[in-house]
Amino acid sequence: MEKIIINYKSGNKSFCCEGGNSPHFTIETEEKNGRTTVVLDAKTPITVDKFQIVLPYSFSERQRIFVNGYQSWTDSREYFIDEKMDGLSRFAERYIHNPVVKKIGLGKSGDYFICDYPRENGVFYGFSYGYVRNGKDIDILGSLSERCGFTIIRFDVPRLRIFIEKDLAGVVFTGRNTVADFAVISGEYDEAFDKYFNMMNVRPIRNEQKCGYTTWYNYYGGVTEQIVLRDLEALSALDEKVDIFQIDDGYQKAIGDWLNTKEKKFPGGMKKIADSIHKKNMLAGIWLAPFSATRQSSVYKEHRDWLVSDEKGKPYVAGHNWGSFYAIDFYNKDAAQYIRNFFSVILNDWGFDMVKLDFLYAACVLPIHNKTRGEVMCDAMDFLRDCVGNKMILGCGVPLMPAFGKVDFCRVGADVALNWNRRKHTIREDVSTPNTVNCTIFRRHLDNRAFLNDPDVFLLRGNNINLSFEQRKLLAKINGIFGKLLFVSDNVNDYNGEQMRVFSDTIRKKDVKIISAEYVEKDIIEVNYLLNGAKHSLKFNSETGTVC
Repeated sequence: MEKIIINYKSGNKSFCCEGGNSPHFTIETEEKNGRTTVVLDAKTPITVDKFQIVLPYSFSERQRIFVNGYQSWTDSREYFIDEKMDGLSRFAERYIHNPVVKKIGLGKSGDYFICDYPRENGVFYGFSYGYVRNGKDIDILGSLSERCGFTIIRFDVPRLRIFIEKDLAGVVFTGRNTVADFAVISGEYDEAFDKYFNMMNVRPIRNEQKCGYTTWYNYYGGVTEQIVLRDLEALSALDEKVDIFQIDDGYQKAIGDWLNTKEKKFPGGMKKIADSIHKKNMLAGIWLAPFSATRQSSVYKEHRDWLVSDEKGKPYVAGHNWGSFYAIDFYNKDAAQYIRNFFSVILNDWGFDMVKLDFLYAACVLPIHNKTRGEVMCDAMDFLRDCVGNKMILGCGVPLMPAFGKVDFCRVGADVALNWNRRKHTIREDVSTPNTVNCTIFRRHLDNRAFLNDPDVFLLRGNNINLSFEQRKLLAKINGIFGKLLFVSDNVNDYNGEQMRVFSDTIRKKDVKIISAEYVEKDIIEVNYLLNGAKHSLKFNSETGTVC
């Protein structure tokens, strides 16, 4: 460790400390067996604007750098060390910070209001953990707990430095506080990640691959009971065993009112749907966003005091989806009881076996109750696990480290689009097939360590889609190699023989071991792997979705 830099306020005055101690606090640092813990002992109340640990690091031109995006949907991949990091254009960055646009909530799903984006070649940043790779060996720099604040790791190749930063906004520090707890771990790729997760004492809840169906990527909000029962019947007639049938967004009257079903679309109610799924020997899944509420919801209309509020006491917009939505403050006892109640009805009365919990980042969109965003998100995941009990959780739209060991399955990339086009210079959480393929491949180390990875759907149908059949087959192959939750959104009754063959090959349980997966040149990814003991390779263009 080279030094610690702390910019802070005491009273109404601002200070900068580069030595570790000041008249207002002392810093205690313990380094042991690759683990570093930093404790701040505040003599007077302080707030911290910047906390940065500076580490010297010798980069070489053969190395690659992996940065982990803020949450499930954020693009994440390995970079060549002289690349420029993907991200917003200056115009787009100014746009989302425009006061009018901020009220809509665009960009709230990302880190654009938390930290600065680098615009220099060879400078990269990510959240919670990252690594430098040289061939088969890596150096992981990873947080061991985000309860003391989200950890931002910056790799600065031109200056031969790595910076460990902490998001400590929103907290007044008094007394002793652990403000950083991280590790530096070196070794072969899998060996190093095994050691990292052992240090965190994190284990996955389940280890068995599942396959299934979700309504979203075909019908979106237009899903109906008739569609569900038709597609359920088609799946149940297959020779292959399908594990889960999931109802996605569109069954509820308003975001936030999860027990109020649209009667015209689902006249039999959701218990009937779950019962119908069970009769076909499948597990029943259902989508909800437990910390979100729109203006149309009874939560917003009748219980505005349940919502996270800004410094002026007004409900804070947490995102632009559904015409903007707000975050529910689960620390509020009445709000917490409301959430517990709808989970009880959905899981016990209706009988659903799995909940897909989405837009979870909303819980920590602001630091609240003198807690950092990281602590809020960790508390939120503990709360959800307690609400759901032994039923299954598919996490989505969540900062990943707080979800480690708390969810059964977790999305590790953006939503798949119905085409292979990358939308340049939009928010990094945008719908994008190339981005989610990158995340599927380069977040593979989380699978069966933190949870089971959900790479999002593969789609084989020929209607209502702008992917060529070769692109659809490529997506299915990637998901089959790297994924543990393999979902489609197709009416399989419409499949021809070749589509059915690819579907069966994709969901079939198999023994896969990744030997290597990397960019071998610009846009070209090469994957080498063992499939049931036999060597295979896949080389494709990530920008065009074409096999090389």
